[in-house]
Amino acid sequence: MRTIGIDLAVKAVHKAVVVNANGKFVTPVLSFHTRWEEIAQVVARAREGVASDYPLRAVMEPTGMAWLSVAIALRRLNVIPYLVNGQRSHDLRRFYKRHSSSDRIAARVLAKMPIVDEESLYPLEIPSAMQFACHRGCKELNRLRDQSTAIKNRMRDSDRFAWPGLENVFTDIFSPAARLFRQTWYDPARVVNAGVDELRRTFRPLADQEEDLAWVEHLVRLSTEVLMLYGTDALDYDLLQREVYRDQRLLVSLEEEANLVWRETIRPLYRKLHPSRNLETLYGVGEQSAAVYACFIGRAARFPTNRKFRGWHGLVPDSRQSGDAESKGLRVSQAGPDLVKKYAFLGGGVARRFDPQIAVIYHSQMTRKGQHHNQAVCACATHLLDRVRVILLEDRPYELRDVDGTPVSPEQAKAIVAERYTVPEEVRIRNNRRARRERAERRAERKHQRRQQRRSRSRM
Repeated sequence: MRTIGIDLAVKAVHKAVVVNANGKFVTPVLSFHTRWEEIAQVVARAREGVASDYPLRAVMEPTGMAWLSVAIALRRLNVIPYLVNGQRSHDLRRFYKRHSSSDRIAARVLAKMPIVDEESLYPLEIPSAMQFACHRGCKELNRLRDQSTAIKNRMRDSDRFAWPGLENVFTDIFSPAARLFRQTWYDPARVVNAGVDELRRTFRPLADQEEDLAWVEHLVRLSTEVLMLYGTDALDYDLLQREVYRDQRLLVSLEEEANLVWRETIRPLYRKLHPSRNLETLYGVGEQSAAVYACFIGRAARFPTNRKFRGWHGLVPDSRQSGDAESKGLRVSQAGPDLVKKYAFLGGGVARRFDPQIAVIYHSQMTRKGQHHNQAVCACATHLLDRVRVILLEDRPYELRDVDGTPVSPEQAKAIVAERYTVPEEVRIRNNRRARRERAERRAERKHQRRQQRRSRSRM
């Protein structure tokens, strides 16, 4: 099989070179643009001297979105496209030409990638138009929510320095009442002058009962304390209110856009991609996370084993082993889609409270292996994704089972988790990051003391 190594460019021309099965270059470095005629010419050059049906494959890096149009054209020309991790090709490029870097070198390195590491290459699964649209919608929704979170954090920081103690007044600082407060009553002097009765009249349309406005008196007392703290000249609350209200309007706009993307794009496409909605029978998988799994994973049969699937989603720790030594507690690999890992982590934290087979994993990680909460949840998330793959593959509902395989009802499962797999609080305290850091610091101090003692004895 001949291999076309393609170094993609976003604005410049692409570079390609062809090697044969023995790793010998059979063409010079070719330049082409993202046009059908030029891509077809590259494929024709790759087939020179062999039969017209001779198998070809193309190896590329996922540079921006330039890979998609080139991959679709190659697939139509009966060329199997492959995408490789940019870090892998970078490492091979440093070995191939340590002190040089160019597009031509990158194309040659990509062409030889199958010879060096063929077992880690997987044919590119080009998504359908529906799957790709859902995929883009999920990423857009996540982007809108990230922007909303950034604005919320900025508003929370403004509240904390402008109104110390405001979080004790509003249980939800983004509730309708809190938003009306920022819009109208952010100046503590104005709150004090208006008094309790005026504020009650302002907020009464947002309360179901008069008792729900008990916090108004706390707000008036807090405004007095804020004025005593800052005086009347330290902060310009009128400008602060305008700034916070601008952020609040932007937040409302982003929330509306996020709801629109979900209602009009993602949910309709997800229900067409996965009409049975069996993914939602998994504890820890809701409609939004199921939409992410359905569009990102696509055809589950392309992963023959869970091992291959784990290599794709990347929710497994790095491995460092030499001789009898093996590093523990390493970071999760950076491979795979971030959204899949994000929802799997969130879902694993839910599933371990309701599914005995996942709860036992969490319990073992915490009590036997000494992992902290996040590490244990990552282990649960990996097993949750294994179940996602099987459900997509077999398209059947998930059935809760005890650790011995006995089917159980949701009530029985919850009772089993509470009875057998509740992690004691002292274990959580022992394994949390602060305790682990303190133990590491104490070990470092003892090591330093022993070194100092050895040096003192050697000088005597």
